[in-house]
Amino acid sequence: MLYILDANTLIDAKRDYYPIDRIPEFWDWLIWQGNQNRIKVPREIYNELTDSLDNEGNKDSLARWVEDKKVKNALLLQEQPKQEYISKIIYQGYANDLTGYELEKIGVDPILVSYSLTDPANRVIVTTEVSRPSKKRANKKIPDICEHFKIRCINNFQLIRECDFKTNSPIF
Repeated sequence: MLYILDANTLIDAKRDYYPIDRIPEFWDWLIWQGNQNRIKVPREIYNELTDSLDNEGNKDSLARWVEDKKVKNALLLQEQPKQEYISKIIYQGYANDLTGYELEKIGVDPILVSYSLTDPANRVIVTTEVSRPSKKRANKKIPDICEHFKIRCINNFQLIRECDFKTNSPIF
């Protein structure tokens, strides 16, 4: 199984429950999982992470971490998105008549989902977004788009259970 991470999985982990400087085991585990080809971050998501700034306007600890060569080599998904899948997700998942503003609002979410559409039986999207089935058009959430396309979508805690993260693991 390949777990494809949304930016918010790492942003929320760093901010809320696995600060890089306090629980480095989690971040080492991500690198290890990436080297095993179990967890990957698409380039479009990776680029969002490298722009993460602290309160002083400098790259924050997450941006510095993802830019580390061993992290990049381990986690960066070495694929290009397929335009036909992106279009399918936009037109069938969101709406076939989105405005420029709406396309800007959904950002890279269709690209993220497109990477799982290439092999939905063996790829899982990981996001901290929560399903909101009542949302329409550009306001739709990733779990609802995934549901529409029969793509499995889980949150950080499900990922941790499924991939068996432990702070006392001898693997890394």
